[in-house]
Amino acid sequence: MIKKMAGHSLPGCAVAAILLFPYAPLAHSQTQSYPAKPIRFIVSTAPGGALDITARAIGPKLSSAMGQQVVVDNRSGAAGNLAADKTARSLPDGYTLLMGFVGNLAVNVHLYKGLGYDPLKDLAPVIMAASGSNVLVVHPSVAAKTVRELIALGKAQPGKLNSGGSGGMSYLAGILFNSMAGTRIVHVPYKGGAPALTDLIAGQIELMFAQVVTAVPQIKAGRIRALAVTTKKRTTIMPELPTVAEAGLPGYEATLWQGVAVPAGTPLAVINRLNFEIARILNMPDVKETLFRQGLEVAPSTPEAFGALMKSDHDKWGKIIREAGVSAD
Repeated sequence: MIKKMAGHSLPGCAVAAILLFPYAPLAHSQTQSYPAKPIRFIVSTAPGGALDITARAIGPKLSSAMGQQVVVDNRSGAAGNLAADKTARSLPDGYTLLMGFVGNLAVNVHLYKGLGYDPLKDLAPVIMAASGSNVLVVHPSVAAKTVRELIALGKAQPGKLNSGGSGGMSYLAGILFNSMAGTRIVHVPYKGGAPALTDLIAGQIELMFAQVVTAVPQIKAGRIRALAVTTKKRTTIMPELPTVAEAGLPGYEATLWQGVAVPAGTPLAVINRLNFEIARILNMPDVKETLFRQGLEVAPSTPEAFGALMKSDHDKWGKIIREAGVSAD
C-alpha cells in the first residue's frame, strides 16, 4: 500500500515508477545478457530470392557479432504475409527477426482483407537494409523512346498499350504511372516476372516495369529498350538512365526496399544493438557486392528513419490502392 508522505500524496509518475520498479532489474538483466540463445531470422520468400540472399549475407556475420547462431527460416507464401504474421505473433524478446520488404511492411495491409497483423502496430522497425528499382522497358517496336513520348502515346491510344507483370510493386508502379500521367495502360497479369519479360521480348505486350537485375541483360542485347528507373534517384546499376520523375513525370517514385523488423514491444536497447551490428555488416564491401549483383544498393538507416519510411509508403500506397479500387482477394 502506498502511503502519503509529509502530508502529500505521491505524483502519478512516482506511483508508476514504484509499481514498475520490481520489473526493471529483470528487463535490464535480460537486455544485458542478450543474446543468450540462437536468433531466428524469418525470411518472407523462398530460398534463392532477393530477400533470402540479403538475409543470408547478413546472417553469418551477425552470428559472429552477436556470439549466437542466427538461423534463417524461410516462410514464403501469401505475398510475404505469412512471414510477417509469424513475426508479429512472436515474443518481443529480440530472438525473432523479420527480413521484410515494402510489400509486407507497408503495402499488403491495403490489398488483403482480414490480414492477421498491422505492420505499423504489430512490428517494430530495426533497419532499412537495401533499396532497388524497377525499370520501365518497352518492346523496340513501340514508338516511344522517352517517358514523355510514352505518355503521349498512351493518351493517344487509351487501352491499347499492355504492361505485363506478376503483381506486387510492378503492378502498383503501373497504377501509379496511369494515375499521375492520365494514361490507360492495361495491366496483364503473369505468374512471374520471367514469363512477362519473355512475352515482352516476343512483342506480345508493349511494356513492363521489370526488375533491374533480370532486365539489364536483355537491354544490353537490344531485345528491349529501357526508358527510366522508378526510384527517386538514379541507380548506380544503370546510372545513364533517368528516373521516371526526371524523364517526364515529376514526383513519380516506386521504390523496392528491404528491411529488418521485430515484434512490437521488443526492448529499445535490443533494437539499437541489432541496428548497430546490421548497419556495420551492410557496409562491408563483400555484402555490398552481393546485394549489388541482385540489383540492390545497401541503404542502412536508423530505426526511426525506417519507421518513417514504412509509415510514408503505407499512407502513399494505401491512397493509390483505394483510388484505383485494387484488391488482392
